[in-house]
Amino acid sequence: MALPSAGPEAQNALFENHSESEHVPPTLKRAVLRMQFPPSYVLVGVYRLFTDKNLYKPAWDKCKHATRRGAIVGSIWAALTFSIQKKFIEIFLSNSPRITGLSRDDTVFGYHVPFSLYTYATIMILGSQVTYILRFFLSRNIRIARDRAWDQTVASRGKGPDFWQPYVEEWETPPNLNLETKQDKLIKKWLGGWFGLFVVKRVLLSPFQVYPFVGMVVSAWFKALGTSRFLHQRYFQAKKMTDKEIAVFMQERKWDYRIFGFTAALLEGIPIIGLVFTVSNRVGAAMWAHDLEKRQHYIAEERGRKKN
Repeated sequence: MALPSAGPEAQNALFENHSESEHVPPTLKRAVLRMQFPPSYVLVGVYRLFTDKNLYKPAWDKCKHATRRGAIVGSIWAALTFSIQKKFIEIFLSNSPRITGLSRDDTVFGYHVPFSLYTYATIMILGSQVTYILRFFLSRNIRIARDRAWDQTVASRGKGPDFWQPYVEEWETPPNLNLETKQDKLIKKWLGGWFGLFVVKRVLLSPFQVYPFVGMVVSAWFKALGTSRFLHQRYFQAKKMTDKEIAVFMQERKWDYRIFGFTAALLEGIPIIGLVFTVSNRVGAAMWAHDLEKRQHYIAEERGRKKN
């Protein structure tokens, strides 16, 4: 079997050319259809979390007490500071229209909007602050809930630890990625850690919060690849993949990972309820990992037949 050496279209062709083969099980055919639209896994993850008792009940039981405490503190904070923050935003935005694209007459880059931009910006910033408060109370419990959601999703597919097999290169000519130097790795460690995430999300992207809807989209686009890699961290660990294998694997599916991560980050960026989507995204990521792994098995089997 000649493996493709081009982009995503060639990957799909690999399965389209063999879709009628007796070696391809029906479940893999359905998986190929799902993988053609990666954001579907995000949507299915939301659906499953809200409808599957085995998923939402353990998550809520783990997080409900911390959520209530955080909601009380966040509500008090919002009630006490709303007027003050709105006044500050009015002064800041009205004095810097060239930077923000906003003006006193409720326009964005000259276009009128049907609501007060000052009120919108205040609500968005307050929503982010309340989200921080909730995240502080939930920090440990929500991590446990996410891990359990992943484990339960994998278990629901009837797969055990032996399902995750060693990495198999799917392309005949994989992308030629330059090896990182020690300096590159150090920079990546800082930028990819909590400090880098703080700088990108809370400093560089924070001005976009005042733009109605546009800010959420821009922020999600910048966070797309990082979000998708984070959501598949458990998958890469289960396969014991090296950093180079992860980089090649994601590069071969660059746009799949980008659009999946964009959709996931967009939902997670919604103030307050975005915390719920951080759990549902683990469900969707686990389902996508399951289908990707089935494709890895298929490649390994086809290569074994070719050798024999």
